[in-house]
Amino acid sequence: MSSTPEPAPPGEPQTSGLKQGLKQRHMNLIALGGVIGAGLFVGSGVVIQSAGPAAVVSFLIAGVITILIMRMLAEMTVARPALGSFYIYAREALGKRAGFAVGWMYWYFFVIVVAVEAVAGGRILQLWLPDIPLWILSLGLLLILTATNMASARSYGEFEYWFSSIKVVAIVVFLFLGALYLFGIWPGSDGGVGNLVSHGGFAPMGTGAVLAAVVPCVGFYTGAEIVTIAAAESAEPKKAIAKAMRSIIFRVVLFYVGSVFVVVAVKSWDSPETGVSPYAAVLDVLGIPAVATIMNGIVLTAVLSCLNSALYTSSRMLFALTSNGDAPQAFTRLSRSGVPRRAIVAGTLVGYASVVAAYTSPDLIFQFLVNSYGAVALFVYLAIALAQVRLRKRIERENPGGLEMRMWLFPWLSYATIALMGTVILAMAFLPASRSQFWLSALTLALILICYQVRKRRGERPSVPPAGPAEDPTGGNREHRDEAPASATEPPRPS
Repeated sequence: MSSTPEPAPPGEPQTSGLKQGLKQRHMNLIALGGVIGAGLFVGSGVVIQSAGPAAVVSFLIAGVITILIMRMLAEMTVARPALGSFYIYAREALGKRAGFAVGWMYWYFFVIVVAVEAVAGGRILQLWLPDIPLWILSLGLLLILTATNMASARSYGEFEYWFSSIKVVAIVVFLFLGALYLFGIWPGSDGGVGNLVSHGGFAPMGTGAVLAAVVPCVGFYTGAEIVTIAAAESAEPKKAIAKAMRSIIFRVVLFYVGSVFVVVAVKSWDSPETGVSPYAAVLDVLGIPAVATIMNGIVLTAVLSCLNSALYTSSRMLFALTSNGDAPQAFTRLSRSGVPRRAIVAGTLVGYASVVAAYTSPDLIFQFLVNSYGAVALFVYLAIALAQVRLRKRIERENPGGLEMRMWLFPWLSYATIALMGTVILAMAFLPASRSQFWLSALTLALILICYQVRKRRGERPSVPPAGPAEDPTGGNREHRDEAPASATEPPRPS
């Protein structure tokens, strides 16, 4: 049975009944593991094939952009923790329309991630279970992790902690083995980094290809911001976010840039194996037995981690959207364990439908869904940067003692970050490889803005008419209810 939450202390987020079950160790791994997905282990091969060894530079540039965006977000979140994080900041800094768009774009992004990762996980399992149809395996993964998220925030945190731990350990071991090989310590190794220049030079495709590769690389880093969403369910949100954000910066760049450097230094960039599975190609050079099985296991872990986080993040963003009437009030209802189960179900229903689409229409409907969310997260990142510039002076007034985390070299570095994000987004519109993703993502944004206008003209607070009071089959006996309404839905006020 849910209870009435105590008012949040000044400077702390109003959680609207969400249980604070996430600990610092959960927050650290959520931040770190959120950016280590299947894109690194598999998708990086496409970037390497398009840019050559200079893909290291592409990942470095994308990493710097991500670090700057996360620093801007951390400044706002540590100074003013809020349920919904950047959705609230965008709403306050850029207006109600922008906040509505940011919140729903982010929700849409992660419900499509739910579908994509469920299908990807099913395909990996099918390598070991070839007789079971893909849709059954994908559906099974979706059901298992939905049940995990339904239990409690702590349950999500524990699963994510171990999933992320496996990914981090895998990358650390990979970097260690690669270093041994490059220094000539590994058995049979001559050492050296000759592969960086011996196959057409360091940038065989030219500088333009290196800059173009930054676009997909930025997408690979998406997920670091999840920790600011999870902050509402941590015991000490300000401390948790500050520590997690400080720890993530150099680790992420080290993991991405370092591991990609090992790949192109150990294995020639133009090798077919590098394009298909770059990390497996390196392990094969090192003579590691059962390479395919090891990498499939690691990639499956990354997929399950992303699926787990996508279910969590989409539900919390939908829950936060209700705080300002931007989503139906029915989604404010919580289970006894403080979990917004209806919001979780809403995200999984889209996932179920997408899994069916992947089975019945993989080349039409499912491909459309995949392309329609490709640039959405970048739109959100741009909104975060714009919001930070608009809110900086206001946040400073609210914190006369000084900000615990500050954006470096404000405002010039903030302006530079906005320019960089704008450049990446514009590049998507013109590069052949990403053009369809940009325009379909722009269509997604346009539809969301149309929904806002329709809601505004109708003069209704929620985006669709709110559900009426649910009929209580227990006759009002609260002891037997599975869900009870959250008691507070207002966003936090400045302290």
